[in-house]
Amino acid sequence: MGALLGPEVKITAAGRTDAGVHATGQVVSFRTQAAFPFEKLAIALNSELSKDVAVRNVARVAPEFSARFSAVERTYIYAIYNRSEPSPLMARWAYHVWRPMDLDAFLRGAQHLIGEHDFRSFCGMLPERGPTIRTLRHLSARQSGDLIRIEIRADGFLHRMVRTIVGTLTECATGKRDPDSIPETLAAKNRSACGLTAPPQGLYLAGVRYKDGFDSFKEPPVTLGLCE
Repeated sequence: MGALLGPEVKITAAGRTDAGVHATGQVVSFRTQAAFPFEKLAIALNSELSKDVAVRNVARVAPEFSARFSAVERTYIYAIYNRSEPSPLMARWAYHVWRPMDLDAFLRGAQHLIGEHDFRSFCGMLPERGPTIRTLRHLSARQSGDLIRIEIRADGFLHRMVRTIVGTLTECATGKRDPDSIPETLAAKNRSACGLTAPPQGLYLAGVRYKDGFDSFKEPPVTLGLCE
C-alpha cells in the first residue's frame, strides 16, 4: 500500500482479529494526499496485496470518518462442522465438534444473552479502559447437514467475546452445561464461569454497519448455503 500511496499512510481497521480468524466484511479507512487515480485504486491495491487479502471496493468518505469508531454494529459468523469424524478439507474454515449438538439447547442458552449486559465473563482480556457492557442484538443458529451457521450482531465486542459465547453455548448444545445457567454466568463477571474459547478458524468478521446505512456484510463462502 505504501508503494502506491506513500509510506506515511496509516490505516484504521473496523475490527481486529486473532490469528486464524477470517474476515469477509472488513473495512479500513485512511487519509492520503497521493494523486493516484481513484477509479483504479482497488485494482492497484489487489496487485500489491498478499494473495490472502483482497479489496472489494473503495469509496471516498468524510474527513472525520473512522472505520473503527464510526461503526454502529458488527456482525460475526461462526461455522461449526458437526459430525463424529473430522474433515481435513474443512479444518481451516470451521470448528469441528464431534459430539451431536442440540440446537434447541444452544438457542435456549443464547436467548439469555440478547440485550444489554455486562459481558465481562465472556471477555478474554479486559479492555484497558472503558466498560464491558455491550448490547447483543441478534444471535441465531441454523443447521444444514453437518454444518452449523451461527450469526452474532452487536454494537461492539470484547476480546474473544464471540469465541467464548460460541464455546459456552456449544457446551449447552452438547449437554455439558445447563442452558438456563447463562444468567448466572453473566452475573459472575468472571471468565472462569464460562466455557471453552472456540477456536479461531470458524470465526468470520462478516460485516460492519455505519450510521449512513452502509453495511459491508458478505456471507463467508463456507456458510453461503445456510444464509437467510
